[in-house]
Amino acid sequence: METRRLVWLMALVFSIILLVQSFELPYGYDLSNLLSFGKSQVTSVSSFPTIGASNNTESVELNKNMAPEKVREKNGYKKPPESNYTSATASSNSSLDNLWLKNVVPAASNINEVKNPNIITPRVSLPLPPLDSPNNITSPQYISVNRSTPFASPMGIDTVLKNGLIGRNIPPPVNPASIIKTPTKKRRFKGPPAVVVPISTMNDMLIQSRVSYKSTKPHWPSKVDHELLNAKAQIENTPMMEKDPHIYVDLYRNYSAFIRSYALMEQTLKIYIYSEGEKPIFHQSELSGIYASEGWFMKQLEENTHFVTKNPNKAHLFYLPFSSRLLEETLYVPNSHSHKNLVQYLSSYLHNITTKYRFWNRTGGADHFLVACHDWAPSETSRIMRNCIRSLCNADVKGGGFQFTKDVSLPETYIRSPQNPLKDLGGEPPSKREILGFFAGKMHGYLRPILLNEWENKDPDLKIFGKLREVKGEMRYIEYMKSSKYCISAKGYEVYSPRVVEAIFYECVPVIISDNYVPPFFESLNWESFAVIVLEKDIPDLKKILLSIPEKRYLEMQQRVKQVQKHFLWHSRPQKYDAFHMILHSIWDTRISQMRPTQR
Repeated sequence: METRRLVWLMALVFSIILLVQSFELPYGYDLSNLLSFGKSQVTSVSSFPTIGASNNTESVELNKNMAPEKVREKNGYKKPPESNYTSATASSNSSLDNLWLKNVVPAASNINEVKNPNIITPRVSLPLPPLDSPNNITSPQYISVNRSTPFASPMGIDTVLKNGLIGRNIPPPVNPASIIKTPTKKRRFKGPPAVVVPISTMNDMLIQSRVSYKSTKPHWPSKVDHELLNAKAQIENTPMMEKDPHIYVDLYRNYSAFIRSYALMEQTLKIYIYSEGEKPIFHQSELSGIYASEGWFMKQLEENTHFVTKNPNKAHLFYLPFSSRLLEETLYVPNSHSHKNLVQYLSSYLHNITTKYRFWNRTGGADHFLVACHDWAPSETSRIMRNCIRSLCNADVKGGGFQFTKDVSLPETYIRSPQNPLKDLGGEPPSKREILGFFAGKMHGYLRPILLNEWENKDPDLKIFGKLREVKGEMRYIEYMKSSKYCISAKGYEVYSPRVVEAIFYECVPVIISDNYVPPFFESLNWESFAVIVLEKDIPDLKKILLSIPEKRYLEMQQRVKQVQKHFLWHSRPQKYDAFHMILHSIWDTRISQMRPTQR
């Protein structure tokens, strides 16, 4: 009797669950979804269904800002039969509406036709050549590409079409290597670093690394090695300049060495740019937004006739012309929490150029460089491009694999107007800067909530806000920057922030609160002479730290900010000592420091 009661009780509970689920879950998701919760599901190209009566399946851009139900209402959607779509299990906080939109994917008929506006733009898997066999397509490796963007495979769209890999009603065969797995775990953001490296220690690390760094010995000699060694000797033997009537010499680690190195760069440096790689990821730049530095650099280098050479045998450096921002924007599968296909794509590109050219193999990539500003660039390049000189916005000396004498810190510059990158440059004179300290921003990462909890609305001298809404009659973000003595740059998800360069742009002394962040142009500039570095643990003492700086010292720092400003500016046409030349000099200087006399 007890057993029978237990069975009846279990059956009753089971029935209640099914009943509740039928009311709560949209589109008839049944118990199988609950039982599969937490497992990785897959969506492969062989399972792409067809929506609607027409066999001509087309695509349109999906407005990502529009609510799913509005998208369906606008496009006249009707819920398809459950057998006509595939689903992937999302994390516990993912909405099933979004899940439906991202996984209802029509079958391909003709990638170039656009007739039916009622089809959501799909992401499909397209093959790339395996790294060990570029001509073997029997076991394809897959990347995910949004059909609404130009195809960017190193193989080229013509090659793909020629091999019948897309453009057919019958998708290519699927094997285990081609399946895109979608993990369900939530993204884990970094917490406070276990080890904190103060800027004084970074200074020592930089000096020590330049003495002890073991560079890759070239497999065969080249004239360019001799030229680099000669330049290094000239820089090291430059007499020390202690004073200059026109500039604050202590803005720089070694002003005379910097000036000599810069002059030799302009006189000597030649760069070869690989022509391989297709847009949008290669040879295309994004000139606005917070990742614009990599785009402006790419654009201005590819248009340059002074540094660029078409003869690779004369090149001291080789540029890998890809955009880390457009790589993510084009290939990342939303909510997949995986960069694997992005790394795979870069690996395929690298395989193509290393099999076509011999230059990478001469130094193992040590004379190659990349310029990348996206958060993920360090992890995406850490293995396949580990010997390259990497110019990175995300310059984390402890958590991001950043290495002195091999990597350089790239300034993250928020370009609001590509037509006029110098719009709103400058700010109020010191006498009119009545706000002691200012910060405003979204609550990204663990640090900013701590800053706001400690100082938001706590002190009239510190204007600390979350995301600042522009309200008529109230000060705007830029006006706060222009009217503050100190502009606070608190890290978000990663160590870097556009506020560092913004502060300099608006002639405000930057206050960097980001443990282990290597500031831009660290090998050349003496950041302690014009910026305030505050450890994260000292946020409660922020006002005390700022008030402890004498007025004379503040005025000196503010004048130095105005002098160093030229190194962070982007001009429509490059100018001497501007951001373009400073990034190039960081890379040149790093390559020079790697050279050893035994390489003659």
